[in-house]
Amino acid sequence: MWDEKKVRIVDIADELGVSTATVSNVIHGKTKKISDATVKRVQEKLVERGYIPNMAATLLAQNNSRIVGVVVNDHPKYEGRVLEDSFVSSAVNALSDALETHGYFLMLKKTSRILDIIPFASMWNMDGMVLMGFCEDEYQKLRDRIRIPFVVYDGFFQNDRNICNLMLDDCDGGRQVGAFFREHSRKNVAFIADNALQPDYDRFEGLCSGYGRRVEYLEVPMSRRKRQEFYRNALPVLRDLDAVFAASDYYAAEIMNFLVREGIRVPEDVWVVGFDDTELCRNVVPQLSSVRQDVALRARKAVEYLEQMKADRSFSVTEKIPVQFVPRMSCGKV
Repeated sequence: MWDEKKVRIVDIADELGVSTATVSNVIHGKTKKISDATVKRVQEKLVERGYIPNMAATLLAQNNSRIVGVVVNDHPKYEGRVLEDSFVSSAVNALSDALETHGYFLMLKKTSRILDIIPFASMWNMDGMVLMGFCEDEYQKLRDRIRIPFVVYDGFFQNDRNICNLMLDDCDGGRQVGAFFREHSRKNVAFIADNALQPDYDRFEGLCSGYGRRVEYLEVPMSRRKRQEFYRNALPVLRDLDAVFAASDYYAAEIMNFLVREGIRVPEDVWVVGFDDTELCRNVVPQLSSVRQDVALRARKAVEYLEQMKADRSFSVTEKIPVQFVPRMSCGKV
């Protein structure tokens, strides 16, 4: 079996007639005291010889690794497919773009145990983290155990612990949908979610506020199989509805498909609205109305706040990002 000879820094230095320190400094970007011509010669030789430095060792040796960990709660409701969820995938994609723009590397992890983050973060000497989907007390436990700056997506807690919390204006999103239903004379409205906690409950409260009265809250199981059974059992209730607001695009598309299979037409018989305005909304028929969140804006703010936290360890902020209802054909709108 052919074994490629490992290229060493000393080999590059000997071929160019420079010191090993010069080659090492070029590899690590420390070129202030090296002439441009020498830097170019070293770089060209590194490419020619196919030299690839041990990036992990390089990053770990630096004070600033430029690594940001993105950690997603692998909650049982995702049934092992959390990274396939439309909201999670769009959020990670936007974070990847924002971090790359600022010269960071993204390292992704999914776990259902927030304390698993501690060895993950310390092993890679991370500059910061972005956390999605964990609970209030879990963030507090983590803050007590690590010094690394971290930004939370959709945390609901009294933020006095040097944490940056980027929330959505969930209540206003629900209010916009409720007002739309009221203006278009929807008579029988229901809200669908898999829990009665924030942020879903805030979306429900906003819906009721905009609609002008309380509506039915259908709390569905987290298991997909059990949800289908729930929908079948609730079919008499569902047939009486003329508008449904779901806490996520996934649940909105799911209930819309179920209704259509049961001969209930969308939008002729019932309107359906989701939340997040992910790409899923444009890939179903009819196209799904939804409350849009600006994932790119939130990602840019996450990176901005991580850098502020690095500069000032006492920095802390909670911010609500505005959302906008987007009507489409699932509400009879082009």
